[in-house]
Amino acid sequence: MMENAAQLNIRIQRLVVAVSLLLFFAKILAYWITHSVAILTDALESTVNVLTGFTGLYSLIVSARPRDGNHPYGHGKVELVSASFEGLMIIGAGILIVYEAILNLLHPPRIDSLDYGIYLVSFTAVVNFALGAYCINQGHKNNSIALRSSGKHLQSDTYTTLGIIVGLILIRLTGITWIDSASAILFGSIILFHGYGIIRQTVSGIMDEVNMDLIQQLIQLLNDHKEQGWIDLHNLRMMQFGHQLHLDCHLTVPWYCNVATAQQSVRALENLVAGHYKQSVELFVHIDPCKPPQACRICEVTNCPERQAAFETRLNWTFDNLTQNHHHE
Repeated sequence: MMENAAQLNIRIQRLVVAVSLLLFFAKILAYWITHSVAILTDALESTVNVLTGFTGLYSLIVSARPRDGNHPYGHGKVELVSASFEGLMIIGAGILIVYEAILNLLHPPRIDSLDYGIYLVSFTAVVNFALGAYCINQGHKNNSIALRSSGKHLQSDTYTTLGIIVGLILIRLTGITWIDSASAILFGSIILFHGYGIIRQTVSGIMDEVNMDLIQQLIQLLNDHKEQGWIDLHNLRMMQFGHQLHLDCHLTVPWYCNVATAQQSVRALENLVAGHYKQSVELFVHIDPCKPPQACRICEVTNCPERQAAFETRLNWTFDNLTQNHHHE
């Protein structure tokens, strides 16, 4: 049986949790070898990866549950809660890193066995970045904000680790210990920026802010595959809850269509949208009758028995005219 998007997201998040645990222990080993406070700071930041990894896994499992009486739109918004938690943890880790780096500037630590520490920490950076890129790619493909935020978190951890590696290498070459703290402050600030970006995205989701990328895809899809019986579309609204998309719109059809014929137009629209977005799609369509002769000027039905005016122009749907609550006749 083919694995659906929700199951794939859960499997990827389990991998994230397992890898985060292994990399955390690798960084603890690097600290034990080198006694570098900077590496310890990186290891402490990895505890955030582990905590948020478990949180993201829980949110994906919950969001995959089918809708019920208490959650008629499903459980997908739990991903926004999880991503918000991850964003806050990332910001907290960034603040901690900057704080520890400032302390290290005031009291430079004694560092031993730099070569082994550099090798171990470099390995964790490569694994973190590769896994983060994979999570972000799959998150975009499956429209999972939880998976995308996990990927961004892993990559932000990589930036921190890179700063520490650069500092360790420079210390190894020059013996100047304050370079380590300066690089940690720089990359800690980058982490703060990434945490803010995740919080901003989750707030947008909670407020049902329009996802312009998704809706522009839909507009292009509708214009490319418009059927004759779809005289007009308007009052389009699109919301995303986890891996589920919810759309509703008003579809204008010839006024003389019976219920069965109108339902065929609705079904064709549903099949088009569901076939394009490889995920769970719920579409609510309100049927409107056309109003001759105004509608005739944009109606492409070639054999219309009730036409009262000649066809003039093909209606090109845009974000502005699709989302407005009135006919375009």
